[in-house]
Amino acid sequence: MSDWDTVTVLKKRAPKASVMKSEQAVNAARRQGIAVDTQLKWGASSNKQHVTTKNTAKLDRETEELKHDTIPLDVGKLIQQGRQSKNMSQKELATKINEKPQVITDYEAGKGIPNNVILGKIERVLGLKLRGKGKGKAVQLLGSQK
Repeated sequence: MSDWDTVTVLKKRAPKASVMKSEQAVNAARRQGIAVDTQLKWGASSNKQHVTTKNTAKLDRETEELKHDTIPLDVGKLIQQGRQSKNMSQKELATKINEKPQVITDYEAGKGIPNNVILGKIERVLGLKLRGKGKGKAVQLLGSQK
């Protein structure tokens, strides 16, 4: 005779950690009612190397007193003149400094948000000073002093 009151529960092995991270595994756990803690890493989906220092949510709202800092037009003109004197296109300059061509376009138009890392790279490639005293003058590189 069989006993109708006994219950047999079959369990599977606990999945590995790498399997638990998949979207499919998370959805399955939610369906079963298991508590799931998910976190999205900041900037995880992008390949951005440069981080803006200001609170971007505030800047996106842009009121009259809070605006994005932009590259001054005179600096944009210096970049353009320096690039043209070396017979480089915007794309070639962008490739040399490992940035997108749109960054160079924005900087030359005075629309780009200033980033000292990018400006330093442009200064090295063009051999022009773009910041501080002596804007537009040739940069003395350490290895090229005579």
